[in-house]
Amino acid sequence: MPAVTRAYTTACVLTTAAVQLEFITPFQLYFNPDLIFRKFQIWRLITNFLFFGPLGFSFFFNMIFLYRYCRMLEEGSFRGRTADFVFMFLFGGFLMTLFGLFASLFFLGQAFTIMLVYVWSRRNPYIRMNFFGLLNFQAPFLPWVLMGFSLLLGNSIIIDLLGIAVGHIYYFLEDVFPNQPGGKKLLLTPSFLKMVFDTPEEDPNYNPLPEDRPEHQPRDQDQNEQQHPQ
Repeated sequence: MPAVTRAYTTACVLTTAAVQLEFITPFQLYFNPDLIFRKFQIWRLITNFLFFGPLGFSFFFNMIFLYRYCRMLEEGSFRGRTADFVFMFLFGGFLMTLFGLFASLFFLGQAFTIMLVYVWSRRNPYIRMNFFGLLNFQAPFLPWVLMGFSLLLGNSIIIDLLGIAVGHIYYFLEDVFPNQPGGKKLLLTPSFLKMVFDTPEEDPNYNPLPEDRPEHQPRDQDQNEQQHPQ
């Protein structure tokens, strides 16, 4: 499993397990601007993205989609670009948090999942999808199908709309606007993220010292004994 996908899904599962075992409560995790800025409970900026509710159909449904599309993005269009993938996480989380300041939203994990689904679906527009064997459609319609399914379950669609909106903003700034006449890339991954997450590329002009070249490496003991028997 890719590193970022593994870290995020593991954090979500552990958070839910901690709540189920009553080590913590959802009241310690939810997004509350007053507690964040006045009581300095900064962890709420992160934990509200990690809790998807108690164990049940909704939790497992969200975990399946989170794992599936987070992994496909990391192994697909973000392959070899872990820093850019992490930056998308930060950018999306930042926009959702800004919206959360003006709306009564307590947990944003589902919106984050929809954002990942939206970005993947727009980058894979010709893939045919099947939803529970009932609907056949192309990938770009997947976020809207999920929103409709959420509506059928009696859930508010505000969270889904937020995920779609943030996903579209990222997709437009990253994939659409730079390719327009006069457009340019506005989302630039900070260099410190590249230093932390991306493996430095080897210099094609690098010429190793003679003693570092394979032909000058010492051979193993058996070879030496065969060549120089006592």
